[in-house]
Amino acid sequence: MGRLVPAVTRAMDVLELFLESEGSLSAPDVTRRLGLPRTTVHELLTTLSARSYLAPVPEQPGRYRLGVRTYQLGSRYAEQLDLAAEGQQVAREVAETCDETVHVAILEDADVIYIAKVDSTHAVRMVSAAGRRLPAHCTSVGKMLLAALPEAELDARLSGRELAAMTPASITDPAALRTALDGIRARGVAVEHQESNPDVSCVAAPVRDGAGRVVAALSVSVPMVRWSERREVELAELAQKGAADLSERLGHRGMR
Repeated sequence: MGRLVPAVTRAMDVLELFLESEGSLSAPDVTRRLGLPRTTVHELLTTLSARSYLAPVPEQPGRYRLGVRTYQLGSRYAEQLDLAAEGQQVAREVAETCDETVHVAILEDADVIYIAKVDSTHAVRMVSAAGRRLPAHCTSVGKMLLAALPEAELDARLSGRELAAMTPASITDPAALRTALDGIRARGVAVEHQESNPDVSCVAAPVRDGAGRVVAALSVSVPMVRWSERREVELAELAQKGAADLSERLGHRGMR
């Protein structure tokens, strides 16, 4: 094992003080709590501020609070680590309730990648796998994630891209896709009828992080032999509840 770097350890000690503090800290606060020389503390605070891990409090000269960089790191951790693990747990709970296949997916470019999946116990069920990549416009999770994008970002992701069909029911016209996304935004859930698999329909709801951003979508997939309008309504409510549960695990505190 390599040795610990004292300067980095001290910088981490400074940052971790904010885990125990509800507000800001001054250089004397840090000096007293860590027992470090004042010169060292000032150098650490200056360096961490220069890198945006800390930020001076404008209305309180000499005091510091956490900077935007710590938020960015925390958000990325939630997206890439917690999301998959927590998504698998929530997907399992949803699947136990409805006994259908449940997915959690994220958006990458104009595709979706499934990061969590729990199978139905039925003999007839959707065949898929975590890690699989599909065109976003052909799936309920993908349409949900596309609908959550700002208009400029949606334009950038779709610009010059052919909307390839996976089944005869797939949306291939950009204008039709945008109309569908408008409806998804209004309803709050996305539905796919045989657009990625001719034998399956799905319903999906958005998953939000602590900042309220849509970072994933949770879907319930059902073979057409078990699909009905009534079942769609039931599963839409279940997908929304599961997505809300996962959002709460990621720090979101919005209304369900």
